[in-house]
Amino acid sequence: MERKIIISGFGGQGIIALGKFIALTAMMSGKNVTYLPSYGAEVRGGTANCQVTVSDEHIASPCIEEADILLAMNQPSLNKFAGAVKDGGLILTNSSLGTARPENSGKIYSIPATDMAVELGEIKVANVIALGALLSIDEFLPVPMVRKNFSAVLKHKGKGIIDLNLKALGCGLGFKFDKS
Repeated sequence: MERKIIISGFGGQGIIALGKFIALTAMMSGKNVTYLPSYGAEVRGGTANCQVTVSDEHIASPCIEEADILLAMNQPSLNKFAGAVKDGGLILTNSSLGTARPENSGKIYSIPATDMAVELGEIKVANVIALGALLSIDEFLPVPMVRKNFSAVLKHKGKGIIDLNLKALGCGLGFKFDKS
């Protein structure tokens, strides 16, 4: 199993943190991982993206030329990276911040992650909602390990933050996509 994943959005959406969390969880699951973050100098409000490769085999390069998965948390990210997804790949968009569908032969899914996060009372968990939705489509990480790692990674932030992230993950995992 190998998944080449591009995660992209505005700075402040937790793009870099999500990529790092995916990489850590994959490593703790015994996978080989590369993680390559990239963000503009302005960070919050600017663009941010990261490339994560998760594999059972050795990984030759952290650079992704053709992605299996794109998680685009805003329209500019979708516009920029949709062409980097291989034919038959998976694209998950945050429909709260973009609605135009790219011309791509991949499987395209949309979730209103930001709107759902606002309903939970914390916009910052939109990335975790998107992760849950992504794992409901392609479980490239074991969900029990993801849940366990929230406790490990966020323990310094307290039980309330851990519980909120677990709830956000559950919202994403339980999201029912349109059959369009």
